[in-house]
Amino acid sequence: MRKNIVVAATAAVLLISGCANTGMSDTQRRTATGAGVGALAGAVLGSATGGKAGTGALVGAGVGALGTYIWSQNMEKQKQEMEAATQGTGIAVTQTQDNQLKLDIPSDISFDTGRSDIKSNFAPVLDRFADGLRNNVNTDVRIVGHTDSTGSDAINNPLSLQRANSTRNYLTSRGIGGTRIQTEGRGSYEPIASNSTNDGRARNRRVEIYVGERPR
Repeated sequence: MRKNIVVAATAAVLLISGCANTGMSDTQRRTATGAGVGALAGAVLGSATGGKAGTGALVGAGVGALGTYIWSQNMEKQKQEMEAATQGTGIAVTQTQDNQLKLDIPSDISFDTGRSDIKSNFAPVLDRFADGLRNNVNTDVRIVGHTDSTGSDAINNPLSLQRANSTRNYLTSRGIGGTRIQTEGRGSYEPIASNSTNDGRARNRRVEIYVGERPR
């Protein structure tokens, strides 16, 4: 088993190192890198579950490649537009390491405490966001809702998902296909600040929106 994993790992490393080839485009490099990481993960998974490491590596390579996003001119344009639209609001607009556009929306913009209906000052941000999605149809959207630690999981877990779903529903009402949007609720399990202060709890009550453009 260990020998097979080493062989697959070596192949994955060679694949990833080949991404340094200056003759490859950005899309090709990212796809190859994703394939290499996926190959290694697939090899380990295949061996751990009693399968062949080589077979797992091939499956993992395909998954890794498919999970790769690109950062195109359209994505850069949408990022700049969202930065302009959210200036001074406290919403953070960033590019993630895997080339997704991320919007981190705090509770004072998105939702009142204990509620999941869209606040009036959140609506214009989502309107502008929907414009960018319409202009780049080759993108996937993931919306993740979070709460602070106040209250029980029985309250927080469904509330975080309801907030994500409300955001999705608003976008679909603006003409964005629901099949493009996935929603998740993480409850209070992924805080970004201390729950021992009012400011920290406010930061933890948030919605995160991710947009990734698939290679064509």
